[in-house]
Amino acid sequence: MTGGSRVMLLPVFALVLVSGVLGIQLAHGGGSFAPLRPADPCAVRDVTSQVGGIDGLTERLVLLGLDGAACRLHVSREALTLELAQAGTPSDADIEALRAGLLSAVQRMKAADTLPRASDLVDEALDSTDLNSFVKAAIRALPDSVVDTALKTDDVLTRTIDDLDLRTLLANVDDEQSLTQQLDAAVTQAVKDSLTARLRDLL
Repeated sequence: MTGGSRVMLLPVFALVLVSGVLGIQLAHGGGSFAPLRPADPCAVRDVTSQVGGIDGLTERLVLLGLDGAACRLHVSREALTLELAQAGTPSDADIEALRAGLLSAVQRMKAADTLPRASDLVDEALDSTDLNSFVKAAIRALPDSVVDTALKTDDVLTRTIDDLDLRTLLANVDDEQSLTQQLDAAVTQAVKDSLTARLRDLL
């Protein structure tokens, strides 16, 4: 076969390939172009994180919290996130739903046994503080059993959520991405602060 014949056959070969792919798509329902429906925020689902420690914990907490808030408001999580990012000043209903959603997320993770022990979070919390080295060393010397008996992760999270100034936090977001980023960052820092303060009380 000459070079010219090969060139002429390339479009035909490409057409056959495209037709084959389209045929497979149609055979598996690909002919329907209906948009995907948003996930039901009230449905129980697993939420995982690519990171560990406090960052991973708060990422899961925020996602489940937004689900819980959306469920209470009878909207999708996507619709709620968009509304919160564009609202400027959040409504009392939005604030109450978000706080309730976050608190509910703590209980869901506790029931699913996916909350880390408080002792697993000690080093990360201490690394972000300006405590002197002697206090840090004393806290790190505490046995895990003492820390876990005195501090329960769900209790630390609940107290943290109760103390969050969600109205101020939400007033400073201007898009959907910054909403989750600021929630993650605020909850993460609040958890570290709360955990560190309560660890100091154990000394």
